[in-house]
Amino acid sequence: MARITSPLSSDNQKITGEALQGALIDLLDLSLVGKQAHWNLVGRNFRSLHLQLDEIVGIARARADDAAERAVAVGVNPDGRAATVARDSQLEQLQAGYIEDEKVVGAFTDILGGIVARMRERVAATEEADPISQDLLIETTEDLEKQHWMFQAQR
Repeated sequence: MARITSPLSSDNQKITGEALQGALIDLLDLSLVGKQAHWNLVGRNFRSLHLQLDEIVGIARARADDAAERAVAVGVNPDGRAATVARDSQLEQLQAGYIEDEKVVGAFTDILGGIVARMRERVAATEEADPISQDLLIETTEDLEKQHWMFQAQR
C-alpha cells in the first residue's frame, strides 16, 4: 500500500491536520445546510436568497475539496464521512420544512459568523506549523467573510 509522506514535522503535521479537518467539517456541513435552506426557502426575497445560497454551497464544496486535498498532501487522511460530519459539526441546524427568508438571513449570518471565527483560529494555528495550509485557510476565510457581510447587510 502506498503511503503519503509529509513535508512537515509530526507536531506541525498534527496541528495542520486538525485545522484542515475542522475546516473540512465546517465546509461540508455548510454545503448541506445551504442546500437545505435553498430547497425550503420561502418569502419575498426568495429569488435573491435562493441564488445566494447556491453561491455559498459552491464555495463550500470547492473549498472543502481544497482542504481535503491539502490534508492528503501533508500526509493526513481527511474524514468527510456523513457520520463524522454529523458527530463533529458545530453548525447551527435549520428547522425542518419551509423557512422564511428573514429566518434564513439570520441563521446564515450566525452560521457564517461562527465558521469565520473558527477559520481565523485555524489561520492563527497554522501560521508557523504550515504557512502553505495557512494560505489556503486565509483564502477560504476571505470567501466566507464576504458571504457573511452580504448576509449581515440584509438584516
